[in-house]
Amino acid sequence: FKGSIRAYDLLENGRQGLIILGQLNTEIQVYAQQSISSPLAKKIGWNGTYESIITTYADNKSIIAFLHSSFDAPQEVYFVDNIDQLTLAQSITYENKLFKERNLPKGTSYRWLNKDDGTEIEGILLYPPDKFQEKNLPLLVLIHGGPYLADLNAFYADWYFCAIMMATEGWLVLQPNYRGSSGYGDDFLYGVRLKMVSRPGKDILFGVDALIRDGIADPRRLTIGGYSYGGYLTNWLITQTTRFNAALSGAGAIEHVIDWGTNDMPTSNAYFLGGYPWQIPTHYQEEAAIFQLNNVKTPTHIVTGEIDVRVPVAESYLLERSLRVLGIPTKLIVFPGQGHDLSTNPWHEKIKVREELKWLQKYGHICVSTCEDITP
Repeated sequence: FKGSIRAYDLLENGRQGLIILGQLNTEIQVYAQQSISSPLAKKIGWNGTYESIITTYADNKSIIAFLHSSFDAPQEVYFVDNIDQLTLAQSITYENKLFKERNLPKGTSYRWLNKDDGTEIEGILLYPPDKFQEKNLPLLVLIHGGPYLADLNAFYADWYFCAIMMATEGWLVLQPNYRGSSGYGDDFLYGVRLKMVSRPGKDILFGVDALIRDGIADPRRLTIGGYSYGGYLTNWLITQTTRFNAALSGAGAIEHVIDWGTNDMPTSNAYFLGGYPWQIPTHYQEEAAIFQLNNVKTPTHIVTGEIDVRVPVAESYLLERSLRVLGIPTKLIVFPGQGHDLSTNPWHEKIKVREELKWLQKYGHICVSTCEDITP
Protein backbone atom coordinates (compact mmCIF):
# COMPACT_ATOMS: atom_id res chain seq x y z
CA PHE A 1 0.00 0.00 0.00
CA LYS A 2 1.65 3.21 -1.17
CA GLY A 3 -0.34 5.51 1.08
CA SER A 4 -0.48 6.07 4.82
CA ILE A 5 -2.26 3.82 7.34
CA ARG A 6 -4.32 6.06 9.60
CA ALA A 7 -6.21 3.57 11.80
CA TYR A 8 -7.34 -0.04 12.03
CA ASP A 9 -9.59 -2.38 14.02
CA LEU A 10 -10.45 -6.08 14.12
CA LEU A 11 -13.27 -7.53 12.03
CA GLU A 12 -15.36 -10.04 13.95
CA ASN A 13 -12.77 -10.08 16.74
CA GLY A 14 -10.06 -10.80 14.19
CA ARG A 15 -11.67 -13.81 12.51
CA GLN A 16 -12.21 -11.77 9.34
CA GLY A 17 -8.91 -9.93 9.55
CA LEU A 18 -8.55 -6.17 9.84
CA ILE A 19 -10.52 -3.14 8.81
CA ILE A 20 -8.09 -0.37 7.88
CA LEU A 21 -8.31 3.33 7.15
CA GLY A 22 -5.76 4.17 4.49
CA GLN A 23 -4.93 7.59 3.10
CA LEU A 24 -4.04 7.66 -0.58
CA ASN A 25 -3.60 11.11 -2.09
CA THR A 26 -6.39 13.39 -0.78
CA GLU A 27 -8.80 10.74 0.54
CA ILE A 28 -8.95 8.32 3.45
CA GLN A 29 -10.86 5.19 2.43
CA VAL A 30 -11.78 1.86 4.03
CA TYR A 31 -9.73 -1.26 3.29
CA ALA A 32 -9.84 -4.83 4.55
CA GLN A 33 -7.01 -7.32 4.98
CA GLN A 34 -7.69 -11.00 5.61
CA SER A 35 -4.19 -11.96 6.75
CA ILE A 36 -0.70 -10.55 7.05
CA SER A 37 0.24 -12.01 3.66
CA SER A 38 -2.85 -10.85 1.78
CA PRO A 39 -3.15 -7.49 0.00
CA LEU A 40 -5.37 -4.66 1.15
CA ALA A 41 -8.77 -4.70 -0.54
CA LYS A 42 -10.48 -1.34 -0.95
CA LYS A 43 -14.14 -1.35 0.00
CA ILE A 44 -16.76 0.51 -2.00
CA GLY A 45 -17.72 3.62 -0.10
CA TRP A 46 -18.33 7.33 -0.40
CA ASN A 47 -15.71 9.73 -1.71
CA GLY A 48 -14.05 11.74 1.02
CA THR A 49 -12.49 10.95 4.37
CA TYR A 50 -13.32 8.16 6.82
CA GLU A 51 -12.02 8.55 10.37
CA SER A 52 -12.13 6.97 13.84
CA ILE A 53 -13.50 3.60 12.71
CA ILE A 54 -14.37 1.04 15.39
CA THR A 55 -16.07 -2.36 15.31
CA THR A 56 -17.89 -4.58 17.78
CA TYR A 57 -19.00 -8.19 17.41
CA ALA A 58 -21.54 -9.96 19.61
CA ASP A 59 -24.27 -12.55 19.08
CA ASN A 60 -22.91 -13.24 15.59
CA LYS A 61 -23.53 -9.64 14.57
CA SER A 62 -21.07 -6.91 13.64
CA ILE A 63 -21.50 -3.19 14.16
CA ILE A 64 -19.13 -0.75 12.48
CA ALA A 65 -19.06 2.93 13.45
CA PHE A 66 -17.07 5.70 11.83
CA LEU A 67 -16.87 9.41 11.09
CA HIS A 68 -17.14 10.59 7.51
CA SER A 69 -16.95 13.92 5.73
CA SER A 70 -16.15 15.36 2.31
CA PHE A 71 -16.04 18.76 0.63
CA ASP A 72 -19.83 18.98 0.61
CA ALA A 73 -20.73 16.71 3.55
CA PRO A 74 -19.92 17.89 7.08
CA GLN A 75 -18.61 15.32 9.53
CA GLU A 76 -21.11 13.01 11.26
CA VAL A 77 -21.13 9.60 12.97
CA TYR A 78 -22.37 6.65 10.90
CA PHE A 79 -23.27 3.02 11.68
CA VAL A 80 -23.40 -0.01 9.40
CA ASP A 81 -23.42 -3.75 10.11
CA ASN A 82 -21.55 -4.96 7.04
CA ILE A 83 -18.25 -3.65 5.72
CA ASP A 84 -19.44 -4.41 2.19
CA GLN A 85 -22.37 -2.03 2.58
CA LEU A 86 -20.61 1.20 3.51
CA THR A 87 -22.73 3.24 1.11
CA LEU A 88 -25.83 2.16 3.07
CA ALA A 89 -24.49 3.46 6.39
CA GLN A 90 -26.92 5.56 8.41
CA SER A 91 -26.04 8.79 10.16
CA ILE A 92 -26.87 8.78 13.87
CA THR A 93 -25.74 12.35 14.54
CA TYR A 94 -26.77 15.66 13.02
CA GLU A 95 -24.35 17.95 14.83
CA ASN A 96 -23.39 19.81 11.67
CA LYS A 97 -26.75 19.98 9.94
CA LEU A 98 -26.74 23.80 9.97
CA PHE A 99 -23.79 23.75 7.58
CA LYS A 100 -25.95 21.99 5.01
CA GLU A 101 -28.36 24.91 5.11
CA ARG A 102 -25.61 27.32 4.08
CA ASN A 103 -24.15 28.11 0.70
CA LEU A 104 -20.71 26.58 1.17
CA PRO A 105 -17.48 26.50 -0.83
CA LYS A 106 -16.95 23.66 -3.28
CA GLY A 107 -13.69 21.78 -3.56
CA THR A 108 -11.70 19.73 -6.01
CA SER A 109 -8.21 18.32 -6.31
CA TYR A 110 -5.59 20.11 -8.40
CA ARG A 111 -2.27 18.77 -9.72
CA TRP A 112 0.88 20.38 -11.09
CA LEU A 113 4.57 19.66 -11.61
CA ASN A 114 7.61 20.87 -9.77
CA LYS A 115 9.53 21.78 -12.91
CA ASP A 116 12.89 21.54 -11.15
CA ASP A 117 12.68 17.76 -10.78
CA GLY A 118 9.43 16.70 -12.50
CA THR A 119 7.65 15.61 -9.31
CA GLU A 120 3.86 15.76 -9.45
CA ILE A 121 2.30 17.69 -6.58
CA GLU A 122 -1.35 17.64 -5.58
CA GLY A 123 -3.43 20.05 -3.58
CA ILE A 124 -6.98 20.92 -2.67
CA LEU A 125 -8.74 23.87 -4.29
CA LEU A 126 -11.67 25.38 -2.42
CA TYR A 127 -13.74 27.81 -4.45
CA PRO A 128 -15.85 30.57 -2.88
CA PRO A 129 -19.62 29.94 -2.82
CA ASP A 130 -21.22 30.26 -6.26
CA LYS A 131 -17.81 30.59 -7.94
CA PHE A 132 -16.88 26.97 -8.61
CA GLN A 133 -14.47 26.73 -11.54
CA GLU A 134 -14.57 30.47 -12.19
CA LYS A 135 -11.40 32.24 -13.33
CA ASN A 136 -9.18 35.07 -12.12
CA LEU A 137 -10.00 34.66 -8.43
CA PRO A 138 -8.06 36.12 -5.47
CA LEU A 139 -5.87 33.37 -4.02
CA LEU A 140 -4.91 32.32 -0.50
CA VAL A 141 -2.27 29.60 -0.32
CA LEU A 142 -2.99 27.90 3.02
CA ILE A 143 -0.20 25.52 4.06
CA HIS A 144 -0.74 22.58 6.42
CA GLY A 145 1.61 21.77 9.28
CA GLY A 146 3.41 18.56 10.07
CA PRO A 147 5.02 18.19 7.65
CA TYR A 148 3.84 14.57 7.79
CA LEU A 149 0.18 15.46 7.36
CA ALA A 150 -1.98 16.23 4.33
CA ASP A 151 -4.98 18.27 3.28
CA LEU A 152 -7.88 16.06 2.30
CA ASN A 153 -11.28 15.80 0.68
CA ALA A 154 -12.85 16.45 4.06
CA PHE A 155 -14.98 19.03 5.85
CA TYR A 156 -13.22 20.75 8.72
CA ALA A 157 -14.14 24.14 10.12
CA ASP A 158 -12.01 25.32 13.02
CA TRP A 159 -9.15 27.71 13.70
CA TYR A 160 -6.51 25.35 12.29
CA PHE A 161 -8.50 23.91 9.39
CA CYS A 162 -9.92 27.29 8.43
CA ALA A 163 -9.91 26.95 4.63
CA ILE A 164 -13.71 26.76 4.45
CA MET A 165 -14.05 30.01 6.37
CA MET A 166 -11.47 31.73 4.19
CA ALA A 167 -13.15 30.54 1.00
CA THR A 168 -16.53 31.69 2.31
CA GLU A 169 -15.03 35.18 2.58
CA GLY A 170 -14.25 35.18 -1.14
CA TRP A 171 -10.79 33.62 -1.40
CA LEU A 172 -9.87 30.77 -3.70
CA VAL A 173 -7.91 28.58 -1.27
CA LEU A 174 -5.07 26.33 -2.41
CA GLN A 175 -4.03 23.73 0.17
CA PRO A 176 -0.84 22.18 -1.24
CA ASN A 177 0.34 18.70 -0.29
CA TYR A 178 4.00 19.56 -0.68
CA ARG A 179 6.97 17.19 -0.35
CA GLY A 180 6.77 15.70 3.14
CA SER A 181 2.99 15.25 3.07
CA SER A 182 1.52 11.83 3.84
CA GLY A 183 -0.39 9.64 1.40
CA TYR A 184 1.98 9.78 -1.57
CA GLY A 185 4.55 7.11 -0.75
CA ASP A 186 7.77 6.98 1.23
CA ASP A 187 9.96 8.78 -1.31
CA PHE A 188 7.56 11.71 -1.38
CA LEU A 189 7.28 11.68 2.42
CA TYR A 190 11.02 11.78 2.96
CA GLY A 191 11.59 14.28 0.15
CA VAL A 192 11.49 17.07 2.72
CA ARG A 193 14.71 15.89 4.38
CA LEU A 194 17.81 18.07 3.93
CA LYS A 195 15.74 20.69 2.08
CA MET A 196 13.19 21.25 4.83
CA VAL A 197 11.83 24.55 3.51
CA SER A 198 13.44 25.13 0.12
CA ARG A 199 12.13 21.97 -1.59
CA PRO A 200 8.52 22.10 -0.34
CA GLY A 201 8.66 25.84 -0.92
CA LYS A 202 9.39 25.24 -4.60
CA ASP A 203 6.56 22.70 -4.75
CA ILE A 204 4.18 25.40 -3.55
CA LEU A 205 5.43 28.17 -5.82
CA PHE A 206 5.08 25.97 -8.89
CA GLY A 207 1.48 25.38 -7.83
CA VAL A 208 0.84 29.12 -7.76
CA ASP A 209 2.46 29.39 -11.20
CA ALA A 210 0.12 26.70 -12.52
CA LEU A 211 -3.00 28.40 -11.15
CA ILE A 212 -1.97 31.66 -12.80
CA ARG A 213 -1.11 29.93 -16.08
CA ASP A 214 -4.51 28.18 -16.07
CA GLY A 215 -6.23 31.51 -15.50
CA ILE A 216 -7.70 30.36 -12.18
CA ALA A 217 -5.83 32.73 -9.83
CA ASP A 218 -5.46 36.48 -10.26
CA PRO A 219 -1.69 37.21 -10.17
CA ARG A 220 -2.41 40.64 -8.67
CA ARG A 221 -4.28 39.20 -5.67
CA LEU A 222 -2.10 36.50 -4.13
CA THR A 223 -1.78 35.82 -0.40
CA ILE A 224 -0.23 33.08 1.72
CA GLY A 225 -0.45 31.62 5.21
CA GLY A 226 0.07 28.59 7.39
CA TYR A 227 0.47 27.35 10.95
CA SER A 228 3.31 25.38 12.57
CA TYR A 229 5.28 23.83 9.69
CA GLY A 230 2.97 25.82 7.46
CA GLY A 231 4.26 28.87 9.33
CA TYR A 232 7.86 27.80 8.65
CA LEU A 233 7.06 27.65 4.95
CA THR A 234 5.15 30.94 4.95
CA ASN A 235 8.12 32.67 6.57
CA TRP A 236 10.46 31.13 4.02
CA LEU A 237 8.36 31.91 0.96
CA ILE A 238 7.98 35.61 1.69
CA THR A 239 11.79 35.77 1.46
CA GLN A 240 11.76 34.04 -1.93
CA THR A 241 9.21 36.16 -3.79
CA THR A 242 7.35 39.45 -3.52
CA ARG A 243 4.30 38.13 -5.36
CA PHE A 244 2.25 37.72 -2.15
CA ASN A 245 0.37 40.83 -1.03
CA ALA A 246 -0.24 39.55 2.51
CA ALA A 247 1.04 36.73 4.73
CA LEU A 248 -0.39 34.94 7.76
CA SER A 249 2.38 33.36 9.84
CA GLY A 250 1.22 31.07 12.63
CA ALA A 251 3.71 29.65 15.15
CA GLY A 252 6.44 29.28 12.55
CA ALA A 253 10.22 29.32 12.99
CA ILE A 254 12.49 31.61 10.99
CA GLU A 255 15.74 29.85 11.95
CA HIS A 256 16.73 26.43 13.24
CA VAL A 257 19.30 26.92 16.01
CA ILE A 258 17.15 28.48 18.73
CA ASP A 259 14.29 26.33 17.48
CA TRP A 260 16.42 23.18 17.85
CA GLY A 261 17.67 24.22 21.29
CA THR A 262 14.35 25.17 22.85
CA ASN A 263 11.53 23.14 21.28
CA ASP A 264 10.10 19.91 22.69
CA MET A 265 11.35 17.73 19.80
CA PRO A 266 15.14 18.09 19.98
CA THR A 267 15.82 15.57 17.21
CA SER A 268 13.44 17.03 14.63
CA ASN A 269 15.62 19.78 13.17
CA ALA A 270 18.68 17.53 13.22
CA TYR A 271 16.68 14.92 11.31
CA PHE A 272 15.23 17.29 8.73
CA LEU A 273 18.48 19.18 8.16
CA GLY A 274 20.85 16.22 8.39
CA GLY A 275 22.87 17.08 11.49
CA TYR A 276 23.35 19.38 14.47
CA PRO A 277 24.11 23.10 14.19
CA TRP A 278 27.85 22.74 14.83
CA GLN A 279 28.11 19.93 12.26
CA ILE A 280 26.45 21.71 9.33
CA PRO A 281 26.24 25.42 10.23
CA THR A 282 26.10 26.54 6.60
CA HIS A 283 23.10 24.30 5.90
CA TYR A 284 21.28 25.63 8.96
CA GLN A 285 21.78 29.11 7.53
CA GLU A 286 20.81 28.21 3.96
CA GLU A 287 17.43 26.80 5.05
CA ALA A 288 16.59 29.65 7.45
CA ALA A 289 14.36 32.57 6.54
CA ILE A 290 16.02 35.00 8.96
CA PHE A 291 19.13 35.32 6.80
CA GLN A 292 17.05 36.41 3.80
CA LEU A 293 14.52 38.67 5.50
CA ASN A 294 15.99 41.68 3.72
CA ASN A 295 14.12 40.42 0.64
CA VAL A 296 10.70 40.63 2.30
CA LYS A 297 8.12 43.16 1.11
CA THR A 298 4.95 41.32 2.20
CA PRO A 299 2.86 42.69 5.11
CA THR A 300 2.85 39.85 7.63
CA HIS A 301 0.41 38.95 10.41
CA ILE A 302 1.85 36.70 13.15
CA VAL A 303 0.14 34.62 15.85
CA THR A 304 1.61 32.34 18.51
CA GLY A 305 0.88 30.89 21.93
CA GLU A 306 2.64 32.40 24.94
CA ILE A 307 3.82 29.02 26.27
CA ASP A 308 4.30 27.20 22.96
CA VAL A 309 7.13 24.67 23.29
CA ARG A 310 6.63 22.97 19.92
CA VAL A 311 7.65 26.13 18.04
CA PRO A 312 8.94 28.45 20.77
CA VAL A 313 7.45 31.93 20.95
CA ALA A 314 10.92 33.44 20.48
CA GLU A 315 10.68 32.60 16.78
CA SER A 316 7.64 34.83 16.35
CA TYR A 317 9.30 37.64 18.32
CA LEU A 318 12.34 37.37 16.04
CA LEU A 319 10.16 37.62 12.95
CA GLU A 320 8.11 40.54 14.23
CA ARG A 321 11.14 42.56 15.36
CA SER A 322 13.00 41.92 12.12
CA LEU A 323 10.09 43.02 9.96
CA ARG A 324 9.63 46.19 12.01
CA VAL A 325 13.32 47.05 11.59
CA LEU A 326 12.87 46.53 7.84
CA GLY A 327 9.80 48.77 7.76
CA ILE A 328 7.42 45.98 6.69
CA PRO A 329 3.83 46.25 8.01
CA THR A 330 3.47 43.58 10.68
CA LYS A 331 1.30 42.63 13.64
CA LEU A 332 2.03 40.06 16.35
CA ILE A 333 -0.65 38.49 18.56
CA VAL A 334 0.58 36.38 21.49
CA PHE A 335 -2.24 34.42 23.12
CA PRO A 336 -1.71 34.31 26.91
CA GLY A 337 -1.57 30.88 28.51
CA GLN A 338 -1.75 29.09 25.18
CA GLY A 339 0.50 26.37 23.86
CA HIS A 340 0.93 25.24 20.29
CA ASP A 341 -2.61 23.99 19.81
CA LEU A 342 -4.42 27.07 21.23
CA SER A 343 -6.68 24.67 23.11
CA THR A 344 -7.39 26.36 26.45
CA ASN A 345 -9.59 29.25 25.34
CA PRO A 346 -11.96 28.98 22.37
CA TRP A 347 -12.17 32.78 22.14
CA HIS A 348 -8.51 32.84 21.15
CA GLU A 349 -9.30 30.54 18.23
CA LYS A 350 -12.05 32.91 17.08
CA ILE A 351 -9.80 35.95 17.48
CA LYS A 352 -7.05 34.29 15.44
CA VAL A 353 -9.24 33.68 12.39
CA ARG A 354 -11.04 37.02 12.73
CA GLU A 355 -7.81 39.03 12.81
CA GLU A 356 -6.30 37.06 9.95
CA LEU A 357 -9.35 37.76 7.79
CA LYS A 358 -9.01 41.46 8.62
CA TRP A 359 -5.37 41.36 7.52
CA LEU A 360 -6.27 39.75 4.22
CA GLN A 361 -9.00 42.31 3.67
CA LYS A 362 -6.60 45.17 4.42
CA TYR A 363 -3.58 44.05 2.40
CA GLY A 364 -4.61 41.16 0.18
CA HIS A 365 -5.76 43.22 -2.78
CA ILE A 366 -2.79 45.63 -2.82
CA CYS A 367 0.23 44.58 -4.90
CA VAL A 368 3.53 44.59 -3.02
CA SER A 369 5.45 44.75 -6.27
CA THR A 370 4.29 46.93 -9.15
CA CYS A 371 1.07 45.43 -10.49
CA GLU A 372 1.88 46.58 -14.01
CA ASP A 373 4.97 44.35 -13.94
CA ILE A 374 2.88 41.22 -13.28
CA THR A 375 1.93 39.21 -16.34
CA PRO A 376 -0.61 36.36 -16.04
